[in-house]
Amino acid sequence: MAIDTTVQAPTLTAKDFATDQEVRWCPGCGDYSILAQVQKVMPNIGIPKENIVIISGIGCSSRFPYYMNTFGMHSIHGRATAIASGLKATRPELSVWIVTGDGDSLSIGGNHTIHLLRRNFDVNIMMFNNQIYGLTKGQYSPTSEEHKITKSTPYGSIDHPFNPAALALGADASFIARSMDRDPKHLQAMLTRSHQHRGASFLEIYQNCNIFNDGAFEIFTEKATKQEEALFLEQGKPLIFGANGNKGIKFDGLKPVVVELGDGVSADDLWIHDERDFYKAQVLVRLFDSPTKPDGHFPRPFGVFFETDRACYEDVMAMQIEEVIATKGSGDLDKLLRGREVWEIL
Repeated sequence: MAIDTTVQAPTLTAKDFATDQEVRWCPGCGDYSILAQVQKVMPNIGIPKENIVIISGIGCSSRFPYYMNTFGMHSIHGRATAIASGLKATRPELSVWIVTGDGDSLSIGGNHTIHLLRRNFDVNIMMFNNQIYGLTKGQYSPTSEEHKITKSTPYGSIDHPFNPAALALGADASFIARSMDRDPKHLQAMLTRSHQHRGASFLEIYQNCNIFNDGAFEIFTEKATKQEEALFLEQGKPLIFGANGNKGIKFDGLKPVVVELGDGVSADDLWIHDERDFYKAQVLVRLFDSPTKPDGHFPRPFGVFFETDRACYEDVMAMQIEEVIATKGSGDLDKLLRGREVWEIL
Protein backbone atom coordinates (compact mmCIF):
# COMPACT_ATOMS: atom_id res chain seq x y z
CA MET A 1 0.00 0.00 0.00
CA ALA A 2 1.37 3.39 -1.01
CA ILE A 3 2.02 5.77 1.86
CA ASP A 4 1.37 9.45 1.36
CA THR A 5 4.43 11.28 2.67
CA THR A 6 3.26 14.71 1.57
CA VAL A 7 3.50 17.19 4.42
CA GLN A 8 0.81 19.84 4.38
CA ALA A 9 1.95 23.32 5.29
CA PRO A 10 0.27 24.45 8.51
CA THR A 11 -2.58 26.91 8.19
CA LEU A 12 -1.41 30.27 9.46
CA THR A 13 -3.45 32.76 11.45
CA ALA A 14 -3.03 36.38 12.47
CA LYS A 15 -1.35 35.19 15.69
CA ASP A 16 1.42 33.58 13.66
CA PHE A 17 2.38 37.02 12.40
CA ALA A 18 2.49 38.62 15.84
CA THR A 19 5.77 38.81 17.78
CA ASP A 20 6.55 38.68 21.49
CA GLN A 21 7.51 42.35 21.47
CA GLU A 22 5.49 44.84 23.50
CA VAL A 23 3.65 47.12 21.07
CA ARG A 24 4.79 50.58 22.05
CA TRP A 25 2.49 53.09 20.43
CA CYS A 26 0.40 55.61 22.31
CA PRO A 27 -2.89 54.10 23.55
CA GLY A 28 -5.55 54.83 20.96
CA CYS A 29 -3.10 55.31 18.07
CA GLY A 30 -4.44 54.31 14.66
CA ASP A 31 -1.32 52.21 14.08
CA TYR A 32 -2.80 49.46 16.27
CA SER A 33 -5.68 48.95 13.85
CA ILE A 34 -3.42 48.96 10.81
CA LEU A 35 -1.14 46.38 12.43
CA ALA A 36 -4.14 44.17 13.22
CA GLN A 37 -5.43 44.32 9.65
CA VAL A 38 -2.01 43.51 8.16
CA GLN A 39 -1.68 40.53 10.49
CA LYS A 40 -5.14 39.32 9.43
CA VAL A 41 -4.38 39.67 5.72
CA MET A 42 -0.93 38.06 5.67
CA PRO A 43 -2.10 34.45 6.23
CA ASN A 44 -4.32 34.72 3.14
CA ILE A 45 -1.86 36.04 0.55
CA GLY A 46 -0.26 32.65 -0.01
CA ILE A 47 3.30 33.71 0.81
CA PRO A 48 5.40 31.84 3.42
CA LYS A 49 6.38 33.99 6.39
CA GLU A 50 10.06 33.55 5.58
CA ASN A 51 9.48 35.15 2.15
CA ILE A 52 7.84 38.29 3.51
CA VAL A 53 9.96 41.33 4.36
CA ILE A 54 8.76 44.56 5.96
CA ILE A 55 11.04 47.58 5.68
CA SER A 56 10.44 50.88 7.45
CA GLY A 57 12.14 54.23 7.75
CA ILE A 58 11.87 56.54 10.75
CA GLY A 59 8.68 57.58 12.51
CA CYS A 60 5.99 56.10 14.74
CA SER A 61 4.82 53.80 11.94
CA SER A 62 8.38 52.59 11.43
CA ARG A 63 8.26 50.39 14.54
CA PHE A 64 6.09 48.06 12.44
CA PRO A 65 8.81 45.45 11.68
CA TYR A 66 9.26 44.75 15.41
CA TYR A 67 5.64 43.65 15.67
CA MET A 68 5.46 41.46 12.56
CA ASN A 69 6.80 37.91 12.77
CA THR A 70 8.50 38.14 9.39
CA PHE A 71 11.86 39.31 8.19
CA GLY A 72 12.23 43.07 8.33
CA MET A 73 14.40 46.12 8.80
CA HIS A 74 13.94 49.36 10.70
CA SER A 75 16.08 51.45 8.38
CA ILE A 76 16.93 55.15 8.13
CA HIS A 77 14.90 58.29 7.62
CA GLY A 78 13.28 58.43 4.18
CA ARG A 79 15.35 55.60 2.75
CA ALA A 80 13.07 52.61 3.24
CA THR A 81 12.07 52.83 -0.43
CA ALA A 82 15.72 52.82 -1.55
CA ILE A 83 16.59 49.84 0.66
CA ALA A 84 13.50 47.96 -0.51
CA SER A 85 14.47 48.63 -4.14
CA GLY A 86 17.88 47.06 -3.60
CA LEU A 87 16.38 44.07 -1.85
CA LYS A 88 13.79 43.47 -4.56
CA ALA A 89 16.43 43.79 -7.29
CA THR A 90 18.56 41.07 -5.71
CA ARG A 91 15.79 38.88 -4.25
CA PRO A 92 12.82 39.28 -6.61
CA GLU A 93 11.01 36.25 -5.16
CA LEU A 94 10.38 38.04 -1.85
CA SER A 95 7.16 39.86 -0.96
CA VAL A 96 8.44 43.28 0.10
CA TRP A 97 6.30 45.73 2.09
CA ILE A 98 7.33 49.28 2.90
CA VAL A 99 5.87 50.97 5.98
CA THR A 100 6.31 54.73 6.03
CA GLY A 101 4.68 57.93 7.22
CA ASP A 102 3.76 61.16 5.46
CA GLY A 103 6.90 62.86 6.80
CA ASP A 104 9.24 59.92 6.17
CA SER A 105 8.06 59.28 2.60
CA LEU A 106 7.20 62.77 1.36
CA SER A 107 9.76 65.00 3.06
CA ILE A 108 13.29 63.65 3.43
CA GLY A 109 12.27 60.52 1.50
CA GLY A 110 10.23 62.21 -1.22
CA ASN A 111 12.84 61.77 -3.92
CA HIS A 112 13.24 58.06 -3.20
CA THR A 113 9.48 57.54 -3.18
CA ILE A 114 8.81 59.04 -6.59
CA HIS A 115 11.69 57.15 -8.21
CA LEU A 116 10.59 53.81 -6.78
CA LEU A 117 7.12 54.44 -8.20
CA ARG A 118 8.35 55.38 -11.66
CA ARG A 119 10.73 52.40 -11.75
CA ASN A 120 7.84 50.12 -10.76
CA PHE A 121 9.52 47.60 -8.50
CA ASP A 122 7.03 44.95 -7.41
CA VAL A 123 6.75 46.19 -3.82
CA ASN A 124 3.91 47.44 -1.63
CA ILE A 125 4.03 50.88 -0.02
CA MET A 126 1.81 51.48 3.00
CA MET A 127 1.94 55.21 3.66
CA PHE A 128 0.42 56.14 7.03
CA ASN A 129 -0.87 59.69 6.66
CA ASN A 130 -1.70 61.47 9.92
CA GLN A 131 -0.87 64.95 8.59
CA ILE A 132 1.62 65.58 11.41
CA TYR A 133 5.07 64.57 12.69
CA GLY A 134 4.19 62.28 15.59
CA LEU A 135 7.50 60.78 16.70
CA THR A 136 9.20 64.17 16.99
CA LYS A 137 6.23 65.58 18.90
CA GLY A 138 3.86 67.48 16.69
CA GLN A 139 5.53 69.54 13.97
CA TYR A 140 3.66 70.14 10.72
CA SER A 141 4.32 67.66 7.91
CA PRO A 142 4.19 67.80 4.09
CA THR A 143 0.50 66.81 4.23
CA SER A 144 -0.59 69.21 7.00
CA GLU A 145 -3.31 71.57 5.82
CA GLU A 146 -2.62 75.26 5.24
CA HIS A 147 -2.87 77.46 8.37
CA LYS A 148 -2.19 74.43 10.58
CA ILE A 149 -0.98 75.56 14.01
CA THR A 150 1.72 73.25 15.37
CA LYS A 151 4.83 73.51 17.52
CA SER A 152 6.85 74.49 14.46
CA THR A 153 4.14 76.72 12.95
CA PRO A 154 2.75 78.68 15.92
CA TYR A 155 1.11 81.23 13.60
CA GLY A 156 -0.17 78.66 11.12
CA SER A 157 1.54 76.81 8.29
CA ILE A 158 2.00 78.77 5.07
CA ASP A 159 3.07 75.65 3.16
CA HIS A 160 0.81 74.21 0.49
CA PRO A 161 0.33 70.49 1.34
CA PHE A 162 1.06 67.52 -0.83
CA ASN A 163 -1.80 65.38 -2.08
CA PRO A 164 -0.11 61.93 -1.78
CA ALA A 165 -2.35 60.14 -4.30
CA ALA A 166 -1.89 62.92 -6.86
CA LEU A 167 1.86 62.83 -6.30
CA ALA A 168 1.90 59.06 -6.86
CA LEU A 169 -0.13 59.43 -10.04
CA GLY A 170 2.27 62.09 -11.28
CA ALA A 171 5.16 59.70 -10.65
CA ASP A 172 3.44 57.12 -12.88
CA ALA A 173 2.63 54.70 -10.07
CA SER A 174 0.93 51.60 -11.49
CA PHE A 175 -1.42 51.16 -8.50
CA ILE A 176 -2.87 53.89 -6.27
CA ALA A 177 -5.43 53.43 -3.50
CA ARG A 178 -6.63 55.02 -0.27
CA SER A 179 -8.12 53.56 2.91
CA MET A 180 -8.31 54.42 6.62
CA ASP A 181 -7.43 52.88 9.97
CA ARG A 182 -11.01 52.94 11.30
CA ASP A 183 -12.54 50.89 8.48
CA PRO A 184 -11.00 47.44 9.04
CA LYS A 185 -12.83 45.56 6.26
CA HIS A 186 -12.04 48.19 3.63
CA LEU A 187 -8.40 48.35 4.74
CA GLN A 188 -8.09 44.57 4.51
CA ALA A 189 -9.52 44.68 0.98
CA MET A 190 -7.06 47.39 -0.07
CA LEU A 191 -4.10 45.52 1.44
CA THR A 192 -5.14 42.42 -0.50
CA ARG A 193 -5.46 44.40 -3.72
CA SER A 194 -2.03 45.93 -3.12
CA HIS A 195 -0.50 42.49 -2.81
CA GLN A 196 -2.31 41.18 -5.89
CA HIS A 197 -1.01 44.01 -8.05
CA ARG A 198 2.12 43.20 -10.03
CA GLY A 199 4.21 46.35 -9.67
CA ALA A 200 4.63 49.18 -7.20
CA SER A 201 1.45 49.62 -5.17
CA PHE A 202 0.91 52.88 -3.29
CA LEU A 203 -1.68 52.65 -0.52
CA GLU A 204 -2.35 55.84 1.43
CA ILE A 205 -3.86 55.02 4.84
CA TYR A 206 -5.49 57.77 6.87
CA GLN A 207 -4.18 57.17 10.39
CA ASN A 208 -5.32 59.05 13.47
CA CYS A 209 -2.64 60.49 15.75
CA ASN A 210 -4.71 60.96 18.88
CA ILE A 211 -1.92 62.84 20.66
CA PHE A 212 -0.84 65.52 18.19
CA ASN A 213 -3.58 65.59 15.53
CA ASP A 214 -6.60 63.88 16.98
CA GLY A 215 -9.72 63.76 14.82
CA ALA A 216 -8.02 64.88 11.60
CA PHE A 217 -10.10 62.36 9.62
CA GLU A 218 -13.04 62.01 11.98
CA ILE A 219 -15.48 63.36 9.41
CA PHE A 220 -14.77 60.32 7.21
CA THR A 221 -14.90 57.73 10.00
CA GLU A 222 -17.77 58.72 12.31
CA LYS A 223 -21.21 57.23 11.62
CA ALA A 224 -22.92 60.62 11.71
CA THR A 225 -20.86 62.00 8.82
CA LYS A 226 -19.18 59.07 7.03
CA GLN A 227 -21.90 58.38 4.46
CA GLU A 228 -22.08 62.03 3.43
CA GLU A 229 -18.34 62.71 3.39
CA ALA A 230 -16.77 59.45 2.17
CA LEU A 231 -17.14 58.06 -1.35
CA PHE A 232 -16.23 54.39 -1.73
CA LEU A 233 -15.04 53.48 -5.21
CA GLU A 234 -16.09 50.18 -6.77
CA GLN A 235 -15.02 49.02 -10.19
CA GLY A 236 -17.81 49.34 -12.75
CA LYS A 237 -20.18 50.97 -10.26
CA PRO A 238 -21.60 54.52 -10.34
CA LEU A 239 -20.22 57.07 -7.88
CA ILE A 240 -23.03 57.15 -5.30
CA PHE A 241 -22.87 58.37 -1.73
CA GLY A 242 -25.07 59.97 0.93
CA ALA A 243 -26.89 58.73 4.01
CA ASN A 244 -29.66 57.33 1.86
CA GLY A 245 -27.60 56.66 -1.24
CA ASN A 246 -29.36 59.61 -2.81
CA LYS A 247 -26.37 61.56 -4.10
CA GLY A 248 -24.04 60.95 -6.98
CA ILE A 249 -21.33 62.46 -9.12
CA LYS A 250 -21.59 62.99 -12.83
CA PHE A 251 -19.71 64.96 -15.45
CA ASP A 252 -20.93 68.31 -16.70
CA GLY A 253 -18.76 68.35 -19.78
CA LEU A 254 -15.32 67.72 -18.30
CA LYS A 255 -16.26 68.97 -14.85
CA PRO A 256 -17.50 66.68 -12.03
CA VAL A 257 -20.64 67.85 -10.22
CA VAL A 258 -22.67 66.52 -7.31
CA VAL A 259 -26.29 65.71 -8.14
CA GLU A 260 -29.36 64.50 -6.25
CA LEU A 261 -30.83 61.26 -7.56
CA GLY A 262 -34.44 61.54 -8.65
CA ASP A 263 -36.26 64.26 -10.58
CA GLY A 264 -34.92 62.97 -13.88
CA VAL A 265 -31.45 61.96 -12.60
CA SER A 266 -30.74 58.23 -12.22
CA ALA A 267 -27.70 56.05 -11.56
CA ASP A 268 -27.37 55.60 -15.32
CA ASP A 269 -26.45 59.28 -15.61
CA LEU A 270 -23.58 59.06 -13.12
CA TRP A 271 -19.84 58.65 -13.46
CA ILE A 272 -19.01 54.92 -13.68
CA HIS A 273 -15.75 54.11 -11.93
CA ASP A 274 -13.04 52.58 -14.11
CA GLU A 275 -9.74 51.80 -12.35
CA ARG A 276 -7.99 51.66 -15.73
CA ASP A 277 -8.96 55.19 -16.80
CA PHE A 278 -5.87 57.34 -16.22
CA TYR A 279 -7.63 60.60 -17.08
CA LYS A 280 -10.56 60.09 -14.72
CA ALA A 281 -8.09 59.03 -12.03
CA GLN A 282 -6.48 62.46 -12.26
CA VAL A 283 -9.84 64.02 -11.38
CA LEU A 284 -10.58 61.49 -8.63
CA VAL A 285 -7.35 61.97 -6.69
CA ARG A 286 -8.17 65.69 -6.37
CA LEU A 287 -11.87 65.26 -5.67
CA PHE A 288 -12.11 66.92 -2.30
CA ASP A 289 -12.41 70.37 -0.83
CA SER A 290 -9.57 72.86 -1.20
CA PRO A 291 -9.29 76.63 -0.85
CA THR A 292 -8.40 76.69 -4.54
CA LYS A 293 -11.56 74.81 -5.58
CA PRO A 294 -14.67 76.86 -4.71
CA ASP A 295 -16.88 74.78 -7.03
CA GLY A 296 -18.82 72.98 -4.31
CA HIS A 297 -18.42 70.29 -1.69
CA PHE A 298 -17.23 66.85 -2.79
CA PRO A 299 -16.86 63.70 -0.70
CA ARG A 300 -13.41 62.19 -0.17
CA PRO A 301 -12.83 59.07 -2.34
CA PHE A 302 -11.58 55.79 -0.84
CA GLY A 303 -10.64 52.69 -2.78
CA VAL A 304 -8.56 51.98 -5.87
CA PHE A 305 -8.08 55.13 -7.94
CA PHE A 306 -5.95 53.64 -10.69
CA GLU A 307 -4.30 50.41 -11.77
CA THR A 308 -2.35 49.61 -14.89
CA ASP A 309 -0.01 46.90 -16.17
CA ARG A 310 3.62 47.85 -16.63
CA ALA A 311 6.85 45.88 -16.63
CA CYS A 312 8.54 45.61 -13.24
CA TYR A 313 12.05 46.99 -12.88
CA GLU A 314 13.55 43.81 -11.46
CA ASP A 315 12.18 41.71 -14.37
CA VAL A 316 13.55 44.06 -17.02
CA MET A 317 16.89 44.20 -15.22
CA ALA A 318 17.12 40.39 -15.13
CA MET A 319 16.32 40.20 -18.85
CA GLN A 320 18.97 42.78 -19.65
CA ILE A 321 21.59 40.87 -17.66
CA GLU A 322 20.70 37.63 -19.46
CA GLU A 323 20.94 39.35 -22.85
CA VAL A 324 24.35 40.83 -22.08
CA ILE A 325 25.69 37.49 -20.79
CA ALA A 326 24.36 35.75 -23.92
CA THR A 327 26.20 38.18 -26.22
CA LYS A 328 29.33 39.01 -24.22
CA GLY A 329 29.79 36.12 -21.81
CA SER A 330 29.60 36.03 -18.05
CA GLY A 331 32.30 38.63 -17.58
CA ASP A 332 35.51 38.88 -15.60
CA LEU A 333 35.38 40.88 -12.35
CA ASP A 334 39.17 41.31 -12.17
CA LYS A 335 39.21 42.65 -15.72
CA LEU A 336 36.36 45.02 -14.92
CA LEU A 337 38.16 46.37 -11.86
CA ARG A 338 41.37 46.87 -13.82
CA GLY A 339 39.45 48.92 -16.37
CA ARG A 340 40.35 49.64 -19.98
CA GLU A 341 43.19 52.08 -19.35
CA VAL A 342 46.56 50.51 -18.50
CA TRP A 343 49.78 52.34 -17.75
CA GLU A 344 53.22 50.77 -17.66
CA ILE A 345 55.41 52.25 -14.94
CA LEU A 346 59.13 52.05 -15.73
